[in-house]
Amino acid sequence: MTVTPESAAAPENGAAEVLFARRGHLGIITLNRPKAVNALTFGMVRAMLEQLTIWADDDGVATVLVQGAGERGLCAGGDIVAIYRDLLTGGTQTAGFWAEEYRLNSLIARYPKPYVAFMDGLVLGGGVGISAHGSYRVVTERTRTGMPETTIGFVPDVGGTFLLARSPGEAGTHAALTGAHLTGADALFLGLADHFVPADSLPGLAAALENESAEAAVVRCARASPPSVLAGQRGWIDEAYASDDAEDIVRRLRDVEGAAMAAAEEAADTIEAKSPTAVKVALESLRRAKDLTLDEALAQEYRVGLRFLAAPDFREGIRAQVVDKDRTPLWKPATLHEVRPADVDRFFEPLGDRELTLQPKETDHV
Repeated sequence: MTVTPESAAAPENGAAEVLFARRGHLGIITLNRPKAVNALTFGMVRAMLEQLTIWADDDGVATVLVQGAGERGLCAGGDIVAIYRDLLTGGTQTAGFWAEEYRLNSLIARYPKPYVAFMDGLVLGGGVGISAHGSYRVVTERTRTGMPETTIGFVPDVGGTFLLARSPGEAGTHAALTGAHLTGADALFLGLADHFVPADSLPGLAAALENESAEAAVVRCARASPPSVLAGQRGWIDEAYASDDAEDIVRRLRDVEGAAMAAAEEAADTIEAKSPTAVKVALESLRRAKDLTLDEALAQEYRVGLRFLAAPDFREGIRAQVVDKDRTPLWKPATLHEVRPADVDRFFEPLGDRELTLQPKETDHV
């Protein structure tokens, strides 16, 4: 792939973080931080936003492809270490990063040309934001995706609440609260992806996209997906997560009997190990997102996110999981019972002149 100096994001340690290239009528975006599983930085997001805006009006580009460098995945999310460092000094840079990232997510959802995402390997958090809002979302047998934010004292963002609120039954609620890693088949079931293509067929699909329409190329390369484990658990998931109260959900999970008992118990244990504040705010975010457009959900996520920058659990969660890696976060408050409804409501209060405004559009892609 030939990349000109003008088609690469600002280099870091001599290597461009994101590459842009043209082959035939295909515009190719390659996230290029393989050692970090292509985790997103402010510079990468800004470069993608600028290049996509240019290609939207370029008649020589008919289709856009986003892919990740290396063998580990498309994108492991935002650069959590950078966010942690910023949190220690006030979190102002993270707020700016999120604003730009959410604008990118919004643009991808309303992009005027086919936007194909290769969701191969790890696709977590922000990686979902740059792929699952696209028009052709391709998973493989190697895909491991999800929104694991409650593990680090945060909540699903990048439009994740919008997507998971529209998943079948309560499967999206289960995915959001537990932060479970999902297979490609699960992603298809949840509505985060459209097509299953074997990983070894991706190079051929990329080549076909250079001259064929996205629809023709993707459909020709797609294969039947393996079964989704999550789909098979739909019965007890729908019943247990039907409540709007997190404590009640945990009780319902512990009341599940029969063959599903072990899986339900594991889900309850997992939720109780997460940040109690994050669990309750994530649940409320999903419920509210059901009645929102994507841009409205992104604005809500921004509102909630800024409040988490000022709360203790986000910093503590990153410390425990990513920085010190002791896996023993000290949540404040420590239990679901201690998080009051008024505490949750404060995360959704208007930001005044700090509200995120996004370009309006007629429809949102689901």
